Amino acid sequence: QLKIIGVVSALRSEAKCLADQRFPLYQVVEIGTRTSLCLSSIGYSAARGAALKLCDHGVNALVSFGVAAAVDNNLIPGDLVLPEAIIKDDEILPVDLEWRNRLEGIMSKHLTVAGGIITACDAPLTTRQQKLALGEATGACAADMGSAAVAKVAADAGISFLAIRAIIDPLEFSPPEALMDAVYPDGSADIMQLIKLVMNGAIPIKTLIHLAMAMHVARAALIEVVQKTGLSFASDYVPYQHVE
Repeated sequence: QLKIIGVVSALRSEAKCLADQRFPLYQVVEIGTRTSLCLSSIGYSAARGAALKLCDHGVNALVSFGVAAAVDNNLIPGDLVLPEAIIKDDEILPVDLEWRNRLEGIMSKHLTVAGGIITACDAPLTTRQQKLALGEATGACAADMGSAAVAKVAADAGISFLAIRAIIDPLEFSPPEALMDAVYPDGSADIMQLIKLVMNGAIPIKTLIHLAMAMHVARAALIEVVQKTGLSFASDYVPYQHVE
């Protein structure tokens, strides 16, 4: 069966890796011949709503696409996590392993690709202790706020699910809690608020540079997935070959 794919991304910066166009929040946008995207904004219920919207649109496969935080010591920014399962609370949600393994098989060797488990988190993780505790409690290697919601919708609908997540922050570095006051729901920055936080010392400029560099390498990994697979995420993608 051909996959009609629905992609959920929370952040505009994630969605931009898939197609350079405007993504209105919460609208289904066609980005390829059999691929649609819904930009959900941050959080579990937002991701769930976007996934349900894509199902109403007639997709038969769902992808959670974006960045994640490392919750173990082995992952660094720019590493790609293609999990074999998603965990939320005590529920283990399945991934289409054949699809996942096919995608891993075509990624270039210079990109670090990890398997394992992604765990849900209810809010951004802002300390090393939070990350370690979550990793130890769940056995996960990475965490994000949306994948479990998309995986749950896929499981309930009996359709394929795949998570494609690039690490943005390692165990040792986390976005400061104050930053959340300067971020819109779609992840873009409230520049005036950001300047205020830098001016009053709540966020060191060094931290912002660190975050920007981490986002840059995470997006590079996501863009590589798109370049290698087109937007079918390896389900049945044949790269176009020019014949002399």
